[in-house]
Amino acid sequence: MRTTVELIGADTGGTGGLELSLVVPVFNEEESVGPLIARVQEAMAGYAGRWELILVDDGSTDATLTAARSAIGREGLELRIVAMQRNFGQTAAMQAGITEARGRLIATLDGDLQNDPKDIPAMVAELERRELDLLVGWRKNRQDGLVLRKIPSWIANRLIGRITGVRLHDYGCSLKIYRGSVIKQVRLMGEMHRFIPAWVANVVPSSRIGEMPVTHHARQHGVSKYGISRTFRVILDLLSVLFFMKFKARPGHFFGSLGLGIGALSALILFYLFIDKFILGNDIGTRPLFLVGIMLFLSSVQMITTGILAEMLARVYFKDDSSLSYVVREIYSRDQQNP
Repeated sequence: MRTTVELIGADTGGTGGLELSLVVPVFNEEESVGPLIARVQEAMAGYAGRWELILVDDGSTDATLTAARSAIGREGLELRIVAMQRNFGQTAAMQAGITEARGRLIATLDGDLQNDPKDIPAMVAELERRELDLLVGWRKNRQDGLVLRKIPSWIANRLIGRITGVRLHDYGCSLKIYRGSVIKQVRLMGEMHRFIPAWVANVVPSSRIGEMPVTHHARQHGVSKYGISRTFRVILDLLSVLFFMKFKARPGHFFGSLGLGIGALSALILFYLFIDKFILGNDIGTRPLFLVGIMLFLSSVQMITTGILAEMLARVYFKDDSSLSYVVREIYSRDQQNP
């Protein structure tokens, strides 16, 4: 469900000669969006290929959308604005922008002016030189608070690298360059944008994922949307990522393995109690261990049946993998129709 406010004949199919699409999700960044557009245009002034800027307004409640629309039609700027129906979160906004992107390469960055657009041309050249499918920015000299941003990020990066096997210094940097044909094979859900390298590693070898030091600026306007609580959300999301990476197509193996393990423990307990009752002649009816054995048996059955149901749901999912987790209200561009 979306309304596309573009003239018939506008270039909406294929790449249309576009070399690079810049996707920037924004939410309540009315003070930053104007300078952001100006910085992007300045940074890309010497870029040889044709490029576009896609701003995704994630249901802002301030004047972000109005400020962004005022830049449409600016000379030398191919700008499209994707206005979400409400706030769906950064991951959904990023997915909406990637879906609308028409470039052979796609760059993503934050809208708070902390990422520097001047790094993009160098990153594009580095991605091509190293023949990568994803190049991740590394904020080697972060300009954030130690407690609220650096420590949670440090913990998250090491947890993600250890569990996913994709070793990067900075998973959380939004400044990334992708090959469009690769990132469009990845479907972002929930709040999983920080795990994009792990998702991409499900599509291409991890050897085609690299990183490069980039400039990082302190936030100039507004307030950060992140804090120390993000670390706990990362841990929960990481468990989901691990499950999807290893068991997305075979969830029955995950639940079935748990069920068989619990069932084996239950069998050992009940076998011990069987010997204790019928060979040694002891009363087991009031023993807590008997109740534990019965509960473990029931848990085992429940896990195995859950695995069977999960397998059935997985097959339905793979038959229809086209549903979206967001709704676009309008798309504004230079070729916009007059209301």
